[in-house]
Amino acid sequence: MNRLTKFLTVIVTVLSCTVALSQSTIKGNVIGSDFKEALPGANIIEKGTSNGTTTDFDGNFSFETQASSGEIVISFVGYATKTVAFSGDQDLGTIILDASDIGLAEVQIIASVAVDRKTPVAVSTVKAEEIQLKLGSQEFPEILKSTPGVYATRQGGGYGDGRINLRGFNSENVAVMINGVPVNDMENGRVFWSNWAGLGDVTSSMQVQRGLGAAKIAVPSVGGTINILTKTTDAEMGGNIYTALGNDGYEKIGLTYSTGLMDNGFAATVSAARTQGDGFVRGTPFTGVSYFINVSKEINDDHKLSFTAFGAKQQHGQRQNRHTIETYRNSPDGIKYNSDWGYKQGQFTSIEDNFYHKPQISLNHYWNINDKTTLSTAAYVSFGSGGGGGSLGSDLDGQDGRFKFTSEDYTVGNLGPVDMDRIVDENIANGALGSSAALRASRNDHNWYGVLSTLSTDLSDNLVLLGGLDWRSYKGLHFREVTDLLGGQFIINDDDENNPLNQARVGDKVDYNNDGLVGWLGAFGQLEYSKNDLAAFISVAASNTSYKRIDYFNYLDTDPLRETDRYNFFGYSAKGGANYNIDENHNVFANLGYFEKAPIFDSVFLNFNNENINEDAENQKITSFELGYGYRGEKFSANVNVYYTTWRDRTETETFQLSQDETGIANILGVNAIHQGIEIDFVYRPFDDLRITGMASLGDWRWENDVLDVNLVNESQEVVETVDLFIADLPVADAAQTTMALGLNYELTPKTNLLVDYNYYARIFADFDPSDRGTPGPDAWQMPNYGLFDLALRHKFSFGKFDAQISGRINNLLNTEYVSDAQDGTNSDALTSLVWFGAGRTFNVGARINF
Repeated sequence: MNRLTKFLTVIVTVLSCTVALSQSTIKGNVIGSDFKEALPGANIIEKGTSNGTTTDFDGNFSFETQASSGEIVISFVGYATKTVAFSGDQDLGTIILDASDIGLAEVQIIASVAVDRKTPVAVSTVKAEEIQLKLGSQEFPEILKSTPGVYATRQGGGYGDGRINLRGFNSENVAVMINGVPVNDMENGRVFWSNWAGLGDVTSSMQVQRGLGAAKIAVPSVGGTINILTKTTDAEMGGNIYTALGNDGYEKIGLTYSTGLMDNGFAATVSAARTQGDGFVRGTPFTGVSYFINVSKEINDDHKLSFTAFGAKQQHGQRQNRHTIETYRNSPDGIKYNSDWGYKQGQFTSIEDNFYHKPQISLNHYWNINDKTTLSTAAYVSFGSGGGGGSLGSDLDGQDGRFKFTSEDYTVGNLGPVDMDRIVDENIANGALGSSAALRASRNDHNWYGVLSTLSTDLSDNLVLLGGLDWRSYKGLHFREVTDLLGGQFIINDDDENNPLNQARVGDKVDYNNDGLVGWLGAFGQLEYSKNDLAAFISVAASNTSYKRIDYFNYLDTDPLRETDRYNFFGYSAKGGANYNIDENHNVFANLGYFEKAPIFDSVFLNFNNENINEDAENQKITSFELGYGYRGEKFSANVNVYYTTWRDRTETETFQLSQDETGIANILGVNAIHQGIEIDFVYRPFDDLRITGMASLGDWRWENDVLDVNLVNESQEVVETVDLFIADLPVADAAQTTMALGLNYELTPKTNLLVDYNYYARIFADFDPSDRGTPGPDAWQMPNYGLFDLALRHKFSFGKFDAQISGRINNLLNTEYVSDAQDGTNSDALTSLVWFGAGRTFNVGARINF
């Protein structure tokens, strides 16, 4: 070895030792302040270098720094960046990243957010970044389709027409809350997702609490609670612009900007987006404009105000009428076939459509009364305007004019669009007789006001008492109006007792015109205990629901029956549960609850009038019990839940024709169902670049018993007939009782992610009305099992001085043909049942620039 070689060897050795001596090993665990959950994939960078790592599945990290002392920078989407100093080898312990949205923590108090390994409920959480990646051009409820117990479809396939079932319960029995404010319809409990078509753009997180849930307010959710938290306003100034294109003319463009928290305590965020397209299903074009604004003001350390307004004004064509499988097979449009549209003078015309605008406006006040007590209050208002289109017909020749919209004689070609021009020509020829067929809109406007207030006080280090009030006032305006006479001068309609001419023109009300008034006053209290590894709660709530009906058509203006009295229904709930963390890896929980839920509005005022008052309307009675187990390991995490829910005295009323002039009524009590099952979900991270998720949900949902000796009464409340309903052991229909999912999120590069999702659905029975089962018969038609693959790819990159990303998504990658929804047929088989096919292969690509 020559001198030069020796010299170089010495230099390299010295430098290596110097570097080794200057390095430090830094460890820590990163969690979020909102859900107190680990943040896997958080970026850890040694300040001033490109040296760093990311957190593992449990939020842990460990890496060697280039210097013996300095600072590390920790960042994660949706959270404020934090800088932490280090010196030498060091375990930094738990590092909490604050949510980047100002006021989000306060919103979570009102919204009753569940915390992992503490709140004893079955829960799944989807955060903003995952929503952006999974949503694409899907319907908002479809984000949750890989969640245990969930069955989400697009129903007829129109924009915003998605629906969701949870543990076999439809939206009437699943509480949906946005920022803690209930949005289920006050009269029937339904949720129309088209009202919230832009929600995916502004959602910070969405949490599904299955079963009893953690909601403290008197929300009687049978299947569970969907808890949606919108953005508040970002702590840092900035924003983004994004655009997307997709199949069938799908286009979307949007903009978001935040001022950040200014020196005077103000912060504001605004967001707006426009979406349009032709729709996958024929005759379902759509346009939608969504908006969001939040203004926050920190008055001092004790008070904070937050004003939020958001909504989506949209209009879209619909596919309302289902058909037999054979009809779709014979149609040139195949699974895209839709009979609810046509051409008029060469222009597309919807027969069935939906248009609605439902802004929600709220003012939240957060008050830190002292170190132990806080008061959070939300005052909100919602004004809904819109409805759904459809057909209208008059009896000119002993034939209801509506048949023209469904008759094969009035289509352009075999199973083609409706020949509207032919109807126009016939209406013109009718002259003074008026239109035999026309178009109308069924309006469901409403005015809704509410206040929700929660007081929280620490009784001790381990005991917290919460209590509050929930007040709501709702007025629903229900009427039909003529929208297009299709060439005629008027249409005959004799349903308005105050209109002796019986002639209706465009803008006139027809068929019905009534208001539904609903009042709600609820109170709730909850005691929470938490010490070391044990957390428990007991909660009680009570509410009074009042109903009143005003009818402007069936009664003269001077008739005292025009306006009913108020009818009150008292409901209450009691629930409790406990979670015990056995060690760092294992936890178990249990919860039990009972509540009584007021009957829906239409079960009180039968037959759409003010005379047939159902004085025997019963509260629905629900008992629920659940056991759960959780495991949290370094690379693997899993949950197992077993539930048992009984639903007794389900609201079930039926009207029937006694004669041409008299209608009968049945108030059916004793319609009971049992929903039980097991749910398993897991996340496995074999290495840092791959995340595997999966779930299996096995439900057994059945009607419990036959209902015998049901009295059918006439309008004078006299029993005219007694019938039996044979429903014992029939499967509860309209949702997949067995669901499974497997997902892979692979980090191809530090900035590129590939997602593959597979969802499988089985034991889906066509929907049926238990009141129609007057004779013993078979189960409803069991729809074919099906599975769907989805694929998504996202790449992040620098665009000048801005961060940017492009993404693409393909839903139903293999173009699988499947029936997603069905109405049971006369023979309970595939030949007679009426169905909607689900969407075939769809795609979208998008780009986003952050500034």
